[in-house]
Amino acid sequence: MAYLNSPLKTGKLTLEGRLVMPPMATSKSDADGRITPELIRHYDERSRGGYISLVVVEHSFVSLRGKASGRQLSVAGDDSLDDLKKLAETIHRNGSKTVMQLNHAGSSAYKKYTGMEPVGPSAILNPSKNGDTVPQELDRAGISEIIADFTKAAVRVRDAGFDGVEIHSAHGYLLDQFLSPLTNKRADEYGGGIEGRIRIHLEIIRAVRGEVGDDFPLLLRLGATDYMEGGLTSEDSLAAARAFEKAGVDMLDISGGMCFYTIPGGPGYFTPYSKPIKEAVSIPVIVTGGVAKASEAEAILRDGKADLVGVGRAIFADPEWAKNAMESL
Repeated sequence: MAYLNSPLKTGKLTLEGRLVMPPMATSKSDADGRITPELIRHYDERSRGGYISLVVVEHSFVSLRGKASGRQLSVAGDDSLDDLKKLAETIHRNGSKTVMQLNHAGSSAYKKYTGMEPVGPSAILNPSKNGDTVPQELDRAGISEIIADFTKAAVRVRDAGFDGVEIHSAHGYLLDQFLSPLTNKRADEYGGGIEGRIRIHLEIIRAVRGEVGDDFPLLLRLGATDYMEGGLTSEDSLAAARAFEKAGVDMLDISGGMCFYTIPGGPGYFTPYSKPIKEAVSIPVIVTGGVAKASEAEAILRDGKADLVGVGRAIFADPEWAKNAMESL
């Protein structure tokens, strides 16, 4: 049986296969975060033929203060809507479904890109050292503003014709900073135990769901481990996964590493975290990490470690990877 070719149907999303192109920053937008012909061409080349069932478009900033890099894609204003429509239409025309990943860099932001001081859950320098300034601790008004920014961005993505949105809570960005005890030292309701550290996530999920409706798929990329002493525990990531499902998330995308793209080695290196999460929730689970061959993706699915497999670097390097891999099956 070719597991990678098997369809997956949820109540809100039907996929013709199990291959996912996960979000990988291309730095192909312009300096203001607008979509360029180069960026359209990148996604066009990789989605042709519909061999990739789901394309997750790279992390895009929901507000200027949350911008992570100089040529990061923007979903922070309504002026991006027409270009977003072109991108969604391109991917759909090629036969794939697509969601847009929404992000806020938090303490990983640089003032040279934003013109503003970075913010975070606590006044702690980002442990990844990506971000060169101790952030200002967010007050409740600032948290409410960020929730509103995620919500407005999700509405833009829906209106542009995408099939869903993915909330980014991994790789040392703002929501991961709230999630991790390494960077969240708050003494209020947004800190402390795992229930407090995921409070902002749950408020974003509920706010987004309230605006986009029940039929618009909502994914969440979960940094299930920090790979750092004193960081997120397996028990915490399982509790978070269950709470996200209960709040209305339709699919979890498992990654890890507070220090951004931590690579432990070997294909499917996040499967020790995706498998127990898959067993703990009833919604589909995506796993990424080091998969370079179709046979490796098949093994992950066959062994019940995830429901879908994301292949990032191989597809990024070779636009024909998905076509060749799927035809090999």
